[in-house]
Amino acid sequence: MRQTSFRRSYPLGRLLAGALAAAIVFAVPAGAATLTVVGEARVTAAPDMAVLSTGTVTTAKTADDALGANSKAVAAVIETLKAAGIAASDIATANFSVQPQYSYPQQGSREAPKLMGFEVRNSVRVTVRSLDSLGALLDRVVQSGANQASGLTFALSDPAKLQREAQIASVKEGMDQAKALAAAAGLRLTRITSIQPEGQSMPILPQPMMMKADMARAPVPVEAGEIEVRARTVIVYEVEPL
Repeated sequence: MRQTSFRRSYPLGRLLAGALAAAIVFAVPAGAATLTVVGEARVTAAPDMAVLSTGTVTTAKTADDALGANSKAVAAVIETLKAAGIAASDIATANFSVQPQYSYPQQGSREAPKLMGFEVRNSVRVTVRSLDSLGALLDRVVQSGANQASGLTFALSDPAKLQREAQIASVKEGMDQAKALAAAAGLRLTRITSIQPEGQSMPILPQPMMMKADMARAPVPVEAGEIEVRARTVIVYEVEPL
């Protein structure tokens, strides 16, 4: 269930660059008195999807051996994801690297670094559209051979809808402010001369984590929290005495 709450006129920090940057402006007669208000709103909703980055890291004496072992492990992870109902279009390679591993001599030594082997990393980005199955899916991915997870991010499948709700709520809050202030000052609101909406989205940030297989454990506990969107609208009214 979505909840909407309002705050009066506190700064929101850095605003989302492209959020509703257009402004509605009307001509104001010279010398006309104006009232400017700032409406702010905060809207929250439970996320309905998640994006997971997971994969495998393998090492071996040769690059070919490391790559072969890694490819086998990643193929098993992808097979597990598909068997769990993840669509092929929701699985994409996110990172791949092959790096030599060296043993370095002590400081001051003239010995050259010694090549010890190679490390191969291969990770996939997975979009999970059913959060009810996320904990069990994480556990199955680990059991299939994944030994690394670089991030888990919760999101909304339609974030624009929540942004619109926040923006509309901020306009209503600003209008309520204007009515109260005008009444207190003995003024009449005649018309709106300018509406300048702005907005800021505040998604839950991914948390890096390492994964280790454990056949005896229960499914990974997952808490999705909430997605929050804030909006701010500056409204200018033309006013006149009562």
